[in-house]
This record gives sequence, C-alpha cells and structure tokens, in this order.
Amino acid sequence: MNTIIAFILMFGLLVFVHEFGHFIFAKKTGMLVREFAIGFGPKVFSIKKSETLYTIRLLPMGGYVRVAGEDPEIIEIKAGQHIGLEFTDEGTVSKIIVNNKTKHPNAQVIEVEKADLEHDLFIRGYDIGEDELLTFTIEPTADFVMNETETQIAPYDRQFSAKTKRQRAMQLFAGPMMNFVLTIVIFAILGFTQGVPSEEARLASIQDNSPADQAGFQSGDEIIKINNQSISRWTEFQEIVRANPEETLEMTVLRNGNQETLSVTPRSIEGPEGNVGQLGVMQSLDSSSWRAIPHSFSQTYEYSKLIVVNLGKLVTGQFSIDMLSGPVGIYDATDQVVQTGFINFMTWTAILSVNLGIINLLPLPALDGGRLLFVGIEAVRGKPMSPEKEGIVHFIGFALLMLLMIVVTWNDIQRLFL
Repeated sequence: MNTIIAFILMFGLLVFVHEFGHFIFAKKTGMLVREFAIGFGPKVFSIKKSETLYTIRLLPMGGYVRVAGEDPEIIEIKAGQHIGLEFTDEGTVSKIIVNNKTKHPNAQVIEVEKADLEHDLFIRGYDIGEDELLTFTIEPTADFVMNETETQIAPYDRQFSAKTKRQRAMQLFAGPMMNFVLTIVIFAILGFTQGVPSEEARLASIQDNSPADQAGFQSGDEIIKINNQSISRWTEFQEIVRANPEETLEMTVLRNGNQETLSVTPRSIEGPEGNVGQLGVMQSLDSSSWRAIPHSFSQTYEYSKLIVVNLGKLVTGQFSIDMLSGPVGIYDATDQVVQTGFINFMTWTAILSVNLGIINLLPLPALDGGRLLFVGIEAVRGKPMSPEKEGIVHFIGFALLMLLMIVVTWNDIQRLFL
C-alpha cells in the first residue's frame, strides 16, 4: 500500500508540475485553456473553474493542457442554421444554443445569415418568419451550447496560433522546463536537510565485510594519496577505484591529524560498461547550507547528461528497446526505492522528473519537442505548416508512441511475472 500511495503521489507531482508549466505560460500570454488534465481516457473527476475544466482521468500515462486553437476549432455556425441566443443585461450574446432549444425557453431563435465567432464576433440573422435582418454582438466569453454541454468560444486573439512564435515556443518549452525546476528544488531541499557530498575524498561510513572494512578504513578518513599520487577530490578517488577492479591499491589516509597507509583491493562488480571496482564506502556529507543551491544545479546537470548519453546509445543500438521501462517497470523500481527510505525516494523522484523533461524535448511528433520543431520550421520558412498536415504528423506520432508504450509495458510484465 505504501508503494501505491508513493507512486500515485510521485506520478501526480511530476505530471502536475509539467502541465502546470504549459498552463501558466498559456495563461500569461492570454491563451484560452480549455482543459487541464492529469491522465488520459475517461474522466474520474472534473471541476470547472473560470474558463478551464480541471480533470483527473483513468489512465496514469501522462496528462495534457488543451489550449484553444491547438486543434481545429469545432465550433461552427452555418448560414440557414436555426440557433437560440441568450443575452447579457447589456444585450450582447452570452450563449449560442445549437440544439435542444426547447430546453431554453428564454432564448431568441433566429435563422443565421452570417456568423463570425473568431474575429469580428457577430451573428446576423432573422427572427423565424420575419424579414428584418438583425445583427447581434457576441461576448468574447460567450458559450456555445451543444447537447447541453457548454464550450466557450475562442476569439482568434486567444488561440494558440494567434500568438507570436516566441510565445508559442515558450508555452511548449515551459512544461519540460518545470520538470528541470522541480529536480533542482528537490536536490536543493535534500541538500539543506541532509547536507551535500563533500568535495574532498572523506569517508562517511564503511560497509560491513567490504574491501574497505577488511583493509581497516574508518569513518572520517580522508584519502589524500593513492599509489603515491596525490588526490584532493572525491571524483578522483572514485575514478581510480572504479578503474582498478581486483587490483591492490596503496592509499594514504589522514586520520585524526595523522597519516596512515592502507592496502586495499577493490572488488569487481558488473556495470553498464563492464566490470568496475568498488570498496564499499559512502561519501561524507557537507552540512554547509550555502552549497545546497549550486549542488542542486550540478546534480541536475549530471543526471541530464547521463540520460542524454543513454538516449544516444539507444539510437546507435548500444542499448536495446528491451532495456526501456514503462509505467509497470517504473512502479517496480519505485517499490524497491521506497523500501530504502524517504531520501532515496525523493532522489528517485528528482531523477524521473529530469528524465520526463528531457524525453518531452525530443523532436518527435506529439511530444513538446516535436511541436517546438514545427515552430522552428515556421521561423525558417517564414510561414506556418498547414494545420492539417501538422495534425496528421502529430496523430501518427502519438499512435506510434502509444504502440511503443504497449511494447515497453509488455516487456516490463515479462520481466516481472513471466
């Protein structure tokens, strides 16, 4: 049960932060946000506040912010159509009722001669059976009512496509950006509360029965030389140990102001790039709070670099698709991490957040990176791509991503249960 709760909270946080980035930048630029959704598929919960419908949906596979104009607007009124109009106290149209007009006895029913719901915001038409041509001004926030479902109209200046290329690019980039921000914040909080790894090669703890334990290392030891080579940083110590599995090393440590020399043989463990050495020690933590902020940025950078490198290996065939994990695999990994403590769970959340940000920036159709690519193409061409063509590309891309998700999930299930 703890894992289920932790997974739901973690997933909800990652998706919420990502979509909130899209949402807040859409609002800042004046775009009409129709829906803010966590998950896909059937609605489990929904509430409408102001202009936006907030929903939680059944399938925990992401989320979305639906902005007017990103998809072709479905609101359309044709000449000869009979519609009902409801008005504000000032006499402007507040509701346009397409069907079930008998359920709106106060509505004025007209036959449409011409309508413009995007630019000039008017409807011209005739009362039924009358010859006088009437013109009605539409409120910019008027609702289009079909099957008793109200959809706010979107004047062109509130649509995604009406905004500048910079505004659109920023709105698309804001989602991944917020995932990077979340990662930085989590690492900063961990740094303030737990301390950050010290720069020098000082040991915090020694694993029982490890090579370091058997060699006589103690908590608080600072390694200053390896094979008579001076070192001053933990990364130097780590690199030498990893590069020398099953090779005896002479290490000089500073202990209580005195120097001692110890011989140790790193054990060999299998890593992604072959066998590496390991001593079984933990790096000491620096409690200086001023280091928490720069450390949070460096950690975010290091994990970002690692993810990008691994994606490159996937493209070049060094990693296979079988090594990818979907929701099932992430849940299983979360289960293992939760059992190791809250700190590791928070670190895992930070890693997944930066991973989500990077994946979404890939120039693939249906992802934020793919849509940013189309904005870039527009900037180069001087004119946008055809909305129909772009829509087809994103639809195909989304279908392929869903297929990939199914394949990855099946691989996860096979690894866990078969």
